[in-house]
Amino acid sequence: MSENTFDVVIIGGGPGGYVAAIRAAQLGLKTACVEKRGALGGTCLNVGCIPSKALLAASHAFHAAAHEYAAFGVKVAKVEMDVNSMMGHKDKVVGDNTKGIEFLFKKNKVTYVVGAGQITAPGQVKVTGKDGEKILSAKAIVIATGSDVMGLPGVEIDEEVIVSSTGALKLAKTPKSMVVIGGGVIGLELGTVWGRLGAEITVVEFLDRILPTNDGEVSKSMQKILAKQGMNFKLSTKVTKVEKKGKGAIVTVEPAAGGGSEEIKADVVLVAIGRKPYTDGLGLDAVGVAVNARGFIEVDSHFRTNVPGIYAIGDVVGGAMLAHKAEEEGVALAEQLAGQHGHVNYDVIPAVVYTWPEVAAVGKTEEQLKAEGIAYKAGKFPFTANGRARSMNETEGFVKVLACATTDRVLGAHIVGPNAGDLLAELVLAMEFGAASEDVARTCHSHPGLGEAVKEACLAVLGRALHV
Repeated sequence: MSENTFDVVIIGGGPGGYVAAIRAAQLGLKTACVEKRGALGGTCLNVGCIPSKALLAASHAFHAAAHEYAAFGVKVAKVEMDVNSMMGHKDKVVGDNTKGIEFLFKKNKVTYVVGAGQITAPGQVKVTGKDGEKILSAKAIVIATGSDVMGLPGVEIDEEVIVSSTGALKLAKTPKSMVVIGGGVIGLELGTVWGRLGAEITVVEFLDRILPTNDGEVSKSMQKILAKQGMNFKLSTKVTKVEKKGKGAIVTVEPAAGGGSEEIKADVVLVAIGRKPYTDGLGLDAVGVAVNARGFIEVDSHFRTNVPGIYAIGDVVGGAMLAHKAEEEGVALAEQLAGQHGHVNYDVIPAVVYTWPEVAAVGKTEEQLKAEGIAYKAGKFPFTANGRARSMNETEGFVKVLACATTDRVLGAHIVGPNAGDLLAELVLAMEFGAASEDVARTCHSHPGLGEAVKEACLAVLGRALHV
């Protein structure tokens, strides 16, 4: 096999692409990963999941020191936030992670090619980089190019006053006011960061609730909690215009159902209405790869496009646009290409909102179960009744478990509370193994621990919670 001939060439070095590359190499396939950013990890690691969590952690620490430590007897005189230092922390976290992936590529003998990849024919990828062009040949080409920010028609994002998530991650100072367009995960997380640091946050959401894909009870609970933290909400409201004025902007809104308009002034406007598949410059038209009306690449259950030898995974194929979903698809596809039987269980893909308290969910919501006519039992346990949560002064939220009314199999789980994302993992595993709520309820949980709330919620499904 020549230097530029591979078993697998993956276009995109984000969570789906780099994980697929590592797994393929582990399975003995000669693998190359093409990434034009010049830093591995994709949106998630460079301008998404990881930097946002670094800022969430920093802002949480600041807010806790300023407002929460006194309850524990910890007296802090004057708390200040150095935004430059906070950004330095974020940049170091990102840099360390990208270097870590490069190390893993070397360890697993993955060829890392820096440049923009374009499919010029089945089995052929042209890479254009700073050193010119090169042609890579492969038995299998995997498209893992992820997604990009979805813009609002008529609104120009300059990443200074009118920003996407990318711009919101690198503001030079805390704005006095911020309008967040979109009440989903990205808007609430980044709104939380700057709200904790002192910005007045107004969330404008077209639908009638925030976190519209979550369980209804979760959405209502989180709106109350975030409102108590200082967030303002304008629901069932549409944005009709965003205009830069002076050093800030004016956002014109009106009721989604129609009605009079009003103007909201803000130092910064964050557009967070979702993401779209990124396929620019891939040459899909030239080779005939089919995409749907929304621009997502169409694949079958084995990630195959309509063109033999070309596959696609991750955000670019739609579904849950989450890094861990892309990773699972990357592993499954690599195993299939190596002759194994990789598989992704899409019914148990967890989703987490890293506000505080966190929101975590897996499986069906109550609304979905009702719509599908599935008989179910719900068990709920509040963190106010959990000893560890009380000792931490973190009693907001609850664990809710939904189980089949006849078989008791866990169908969904929804948590609002401290470390909800970590607590959910137990229920994701339970669902993966087809467990009943009683299986979790009869499992011994350490005391005092937040995990006891999970056990108690499962006991509540059975009508026999012990501590509430």
